[in-house]
Amino acid sequence: MKSLVVFYSRSGTTRKVGQTIADMLKCDSEEIIDTANRKGLFGWLRSGRDAMRKKLTVINEVMYKPAYYDLIILGTPNWGGMFAPAIRTYFTQNQDKIKKVAFFITCGGSAFEKLLNELEKFCGKTPIATLGLSTKEVKQDQFIDKVTDFASKIK
Repeated sequence: MKSLVVFYSRSGTTRKVGQTIADMLKCDSEEIIDTANRKGLFGWLRSGRDAMRKKLTVINEVMYKPAYYDLIILGTPNWGGMFAPAIRTYFTQNQDKIKKVAFFITCGGSAFEKLLNELEKFCGKTPIATLGLSTKEVKQDQFIDKVTDFASKIK
C-alpha cells in the first residue's frame, strides 16, 4: 500500500512523530505549512481559538498529491480538543482525492478519544489505525513502541 504521512506541527512534537512513522513505513511525508503566525504566546492562543472555532487557514501548496496514494496518514496536535486548522484546510482541499486514512495525535495530556472521533466525523472515513501520544512521551523518546504498533496495523 502506497502511503503518505501528512502532518502539521507548531512546536515540533507532531513533526518528530510524523517523521518517525514515515521512516518506519519507508514512505513519503509532508509537513503542512500554515501561513498564519502561530509563534509565541499570542500565536499559541490564536491557534487554540482558531481550532476550537473550526476555522480554515491558508497553507502553502503541497508537494505530494494525495490522489497518488492509497493511504493518507494525518497527524495533528490537539488544540483545545480540536485538530489544527492547517489539517482541516488540507483535508477540505483534498477530501475527494483521499481513499483511506489513519490518524495520529500529539497532546499535552491524554484526551485522544474525543479528537480521534472528531477527526473521523470530519473526514467521513473510518481510520485503519489511530495513535495518540502525549507530548511528554515524545519529548522523552518513549513513543517508539507505540509507533511500531501503529505502523504494524498499517502494513
